Amino acid sequence: MRLLQLSDPHLLADPRGRCRGRTSLTWLRHGLEQALAQLRQRQEPPDQLLISGDLCQDESWGGYVRLRELLEELWPAPLAPPLLLAGNHDHALLLRAVLGRRALLAPALVPLGGVDLLLLDSHVPGWVGGRLGAAQRAWLERRLVAGTAPLLVALHHPPLPIGDRELDAIALADGCELLRLLAATPRWRGLVFGHVHQHWQGVAPGRAAVPLLGCPSTLCPFGPVQPCPLGRPADPGGRLLELAPTGDIRHRLLRWSPAESL
Repeated sequence: MRLLQLSDPHLLADPRGRCRGRTSLTWLRHGLEQALAQLRQRQEPPDQLLISGDLCQDESWGGYVRLRELLEELWPAPLAPPLLLAGNHDHALLLRAVLGRRALLAPALVPLGGVDLLLLDSHVPGWVGGRLGAAQRAWLERRLVAGTAPLLVALHHPPLPIGDRELDAIALADGCELLRLLAATPRWRGLVFGHVHQHWQGVAPGRAAVPLLGCPSTLCPFGPVQPCPLGRPADPGGRLLELAPTGDIRHRLLRWSPAESL
């Protein structure tokens, strides 16, 4: 089972709207097309698509309509419904109203070829940082003990510091509690997140075999904390995760040329 992760497109209601000087919709379209082309060329077409938050910069109805239209064109209905996370630049009610029947939204448990993917919602209205809260942690605890399949977790905010003072100040407020719950679960195999606009790789405290992976943005990078494995930290990108029923998770960084260079 192959999972393509993209993140932080920061769409706007205006299809020509610009965020950080770039046309958000153009860059997301280009990113999804480039990622799919690269993977198909390698005969590794993805089975599932995850976009891990900050979907709509202006938190507008129109921004989510732009995303729905793009997914209907490039990730059509015969494919598995895309998986969407709300980030700090999102409006949870509008996201669900526009895309709730077209995509799977967090919180949710999604079986993927013998692996359980847990989508967590770290969005807090009006706050740039993230939090799961007591109710969602209780929901998570019930699901951690309910199954036996290997487990991958996805959310928008990183659950631990990545080494950037500004980003660490707006990470997941209850990240230590989340990691404590997951570390006590033998079937936990990995965690992916967005928010940081860069490749980042670490391991879970006390679980050295469990990777924690940050995803680049389709729009623009932030200053990298770690070297880019491909030597292209300024390029937009994403990540491919290959999930085996045994619980093995292989991951590969994807990069492509910026949209405006074409």
